[in-house]
Amino acid sequence: MGTEMGYEIFQKNCMMCHGNPDSPAHAPEVSALRQMSPEAIYNAITTGSMAVQGAKLSEEEKVRVAEALSNRPLHGGEAGDAKMMPNRCASNPPMNDPASGPAWNGWGVDIINSRYQKAEGAGISADQVPRLKLKWAFGYPNGVSAWGQPTIVSGRVFISADIGYVYSLDAATGCIHWSYQAKGSMRNAVSVGPVKGQGSAKYAVYFGDMKGNVYAVNADTGEQLWTAVAESHFTARITGAPKLYDGRLYVPVSSWEEFAAAADDYQCCTSRGSVVALDANTGKQIWKTYAIPEAPKPTHKNSKGMQQYAPAGGSVWNTPTIDVKRRAIYFGTGDSETEPAGKTSDAVMALNMDTGKMLWFFQDTKNDAFLRLCNVPDPPENCPKDLGPDWDMSSTTILRTLPDGKRVLVAAAKSGNVFGLDPDKKGAPIWKVSLAKTPPNAGGLIRWGGAADEENVYYGLQTGGMVALRLKDGGQVWFRPLVSPHNDMPGYPGQSPAATLIPGVALTGGWDGRLLALSTEDGHVIWTYETARDFQTVNGVPAHGGSFGAPGPVVAGGMLFANSGYAFFTGVKPGNVLLAFSPE
Repeated sequence: MGTEMGYEIFQKNCMMCHGNPDSPAHAPEVSALRQMSPEAIYNAITTGSMAVQGAKLSEEEKVRVAEALSNRPLHGGEAGDAKMMPNRCASNPPMNDPASGPAWNGWGVDIINSRYQKAEGAGISADQVPRLKLKWAFGYPNGVSAWGQPTIVSGRVFISADIGYVYSLDAATGCIHWSYQAKGSMRNAVSVGPVKGQGSAKYAVYFGDMKGNVYAVNADTGEQLWTAVAESHFTARITGAPKLYDGRLYVPVSSWEEFAAAADDYQCCTSRGSVVALDANTGKQIWKTYAIPEAPKPTHKNSKGMQQYAPAGGSVWNTPTIDVKRRAIYFGTGDSETEPAGKTSDAVMALNMDTGKMLWFFQDTKNDAFLRLCNVPDPPENCPKDLGPDWDMSSTTILRTLPDGKRVLVAAAKSGNVFGLDPDKKGAPIWKVSLAKTPPNAGGLIRWGGAADEENVYYGLQTGGMVALRLKDGGQVWFRPLVSPHNDMPGYPGQSPAATLIPGVALTGGWDGRLLALSTEDGHVIWTYETARDFQTVNGVPAHGGSFGAPGPVVAGGMLFANSGYAFFTGVKPGNVLLAFSPE
């Protein structure tokens, strides 16, 4: 919880030495600190070599710094190992082909990121949704933010956790097959697919962590097959889920640099978002394309002597979309960190999937140079002189074919703008809809994405509500306000996770912890479940649900799965539980 606050504390208090080549202290680089465990960092600033410097920090600040740099919660270690859990599965037979049965594989359920599970895959009809009951719950030991999205294949649930573990569970009962501990926290969906040249392993689980590492592990056993570094910049992280297609893994790379780069003791800014193509069998890099094409160069020094750089920014927060016809991938980019803002920031980008060459881009918000902590009367020197609104294209794009055979690439931005772009005419706009009644703040109106069936696209709004738009022209079909009955979260009224669809039903979750199912006909609510409470878990771990943030619920094989407790920001409700539902 409050990881971004940990980065802010570190950059404001520590980067005058760490990461500063002119510092006489010769402090370790930030990249070296990121390899340490949270316990080691905490001990260093509490009783160890950095105790004098750490004395000015509160206990909470020390914990946040340790967890932010290591990207793992304190004391998450051995307690998260499957060997420590009482609900081990009695057997672990070899997996079936992940493509052979009902599945929700990866972030968007398909390569076009529709997030629409058809009837045969869902196994739950609209009539059955009101009868959904909790079947089992699984707790993450010492977890504080349940921000991964479940993947369901071959009767198993694969889920990543903030405590640095990936788990393989039985979908029907929640018993555990294995666990794998990565080098950092994970906040994205995993993908499962064939792997070659890795001994007896037939299928691999692919995922990225918050330190910029990518992994492949044996889907049957959890044994590591390979690991690779997608980006070596010390602020790099993988927040969007890598997309697996045809023997390649397309990895989106983002950064935490903008969260406190405004500090005058920081050399701002050098991180750039990117997409990296890796060989799924070996982890070898095939190509890398940066969202900001030009490499950062020195510009000037601020009054504290800190060298400044530009351009920077363009984090890729979302999962790439695959266009087989055009041999292209599509994704959204974030804001710039420096001025002038890049033309490819806050944009949809199209790359050739074979070479990484940019095919085209479409920008939503121009001149969006943004750093946190700059919106104050007397901003720090590092701040952009003309501070932007922070309206990233953080949502995953959706590629759909209309009944007349024409195709549309739907893209939504934090600005509240939704676009229908023509992928066959280099992203030429077909339609545009603005859903914002007033300009949204930096939190945005649409954050992590929507879902589309054959006719409409559906988005949850952070101001509270869900909207359905026609794919052919962007016309509004309906809007349903979703006002929280709880009065303890006035600053977080709405729905920011990616929407999910099954025939006749749109699913979303709220900051208040409510899981909701709406009729796609008119948006009326047909089912609600309160998750912000304690749960008895199959693995005996004390667990509590909370806010829904980025990951949406998923449906496959007659069951619904949802992670509850997204604590990306302070003030929301943390949680550490995976919930599994089936019709009564």
